[in-house]
Amino acid sequence: MATDPHQDHRPAPTGPARTVDTQVIVVGAGPVGLLLAGELALRGIQVTLVERRHGPTTESRASTLNARTMEVLDSRGLLADLGTPPCEPRGHFGGIPLDLTLPGPWPGQWKVPQTKTESVLEEWALGLGADLRCGHTLRAVDDHGTHVEAAATDRHGARVLLRAPYLVACDGQDSTVRALTGADFPGTPAARELLRADVEGLDIPARRFQRLPAGLAVAARNPAGVTRVMVHEFGAAVRERTGDPHYDEVAAAWKRVTGEDITGGTPVWVNRFDDENRCLSRYRHGRILFAGDAAHRQMPIGGQALNLGLQDAYNLGWKLAAAVDGTAPAGLLDSYDTERAAVGAAVLGNIRAQALLLLGGPEVEPLRTVLAELIAHEDVRAHLAGMISGLAIRYDVGGPGHPLLGARLPHTVLRTGAVVCSTADLLRSGRGLLLGAGGPPPHLDAALADRVDTVTAETAAGSPLEGTRAVLVRPDGHVVWAGAGDGDGLAEAAARWFGSP
Repeated sequence: MATDPHQDHRPAPTGPARTVDTQVIVVGAGPVGLLLAGELALRGIQVTLVERRHGPTTESRASTLNARTMEVLDSRGLLADLGTPPCEPRGHFGGIPLDLTLPGPWPGQWKVPQTKTESVLEEWALGLGADLRCGHTLRAVDDHGTHVEAAATDRHGARVLLRAPYLVACDGQDSTVRALTGADFPGTPAARELLRADVEGLDIPARRFQRLPAGLAVAARNPAGVTRVMVHEFGAAVRERTGDPHYDEVAAAWKRVTGEDITGGTPVWVNRFDDENRCLSRYRHGRILFAGDAAHRQMPIGGQALNLGLQDAYNLGWKLAAAVDGTAPAGLLDSYDTERAAVGAAVLGNIRAQALLLLGGPEVEPLRTVLAELIAHEDVRAHLAGMISGLAIRYDVGGPGHPLLGARLPHTVLRTGAVVCSTADLLRSGRGLLLGAGGPPPHLDAALADRVDTVTAETAAGSPLEGTRAVLVRPDGHVVWAGAGDGDGLAEAAARWFGSP
């Protein structure tokens, strides 16, 4: 078994290990791990989450949910639990203002503290039967070909051996599982960093990506009176660190860039992030899979890092559940790697471009000027907004070129009998969906009824589904077959994504 180089140097406990048998081990109980655990538990899979922390996080590193993630949470009935988060219709691309409005019910960026997102997902996953084990430190992991074993110590120092058919690493950018497996993680090292702090007791002007001669400054005060400050000094080297920066360092950099003294504030939380940009060569290594920041490391510009990870989990959950319960057709689990690695590479590419525009010095001003002019053109604005919101993601699902193929099922209000509902409501079972829009859909083998719900509904004029008789939709909301007439190709698409009856 490989051992974890990130762990402390205390001697490993001796004596027999307590054995835990489960169906899927998820390492890391942040938002990505919790969403994945809920997706698995929704489908009756026994899942055990292993988390190093002894309790919920008190830090709120990420605070932005994009339009596609809001649709994902809506498809699981979780939006009401978020309360009424504020929405900002304006985002940015490399600090250049960008209107994110696109068709759909959740345009813009929704400001939800990570602590709230985690709380909602944890309650949901545990309510479905997921087993969360906090205070567990992973020490070794081994893929035996037929199953995976993970050795850990619990909060009391006792040895625990977890065994399952699959293990998924959702343990963040410094992933222990990635280190243990030696997974190839190519990319570019950090060249620039941004210091960040949440501070009480500050009274300074709000700033949105203010570029000053010496650097970049951001300041925003939340309703609780806490001000988040972020600062970057142009040309400053990335410092080697063993932990988060001290608040004195943030205040000194802020003073040099803005001329303001913020030493009188009380820091609630301080950290930093840089523009290191890496992605796993493969998201699947046998029976060990990776999701979220364990699979890709990027600057969290525009909240894309968290949303990318959550959407990894949403793509993986139903596929892994099918692999565990034996209904997965050939290649289904491998499609997680194919689909999400492509999306990850695209997102990391736009983040690299944004980091250059955001943190570059005076030399990038000509590029910023040209891009600001281009964004004024609607097709450019819509393209960038679709990229950042996640709404433009389209997978290669095969079949003829219907406009909906591979795209997410657009949000549509429907009438089924006397009931008015939305397409998101029809996905809450966690199964696939064969939706007849304006009439009964073509016949699908009744033996697939445990995997695909068949619904006939009426749509209003002007609906995104107008002119399409029926669609076959995966549990993650992406269309894999669409037809205006007969059911040609439906059986083949159903077999490819849902297996044989």
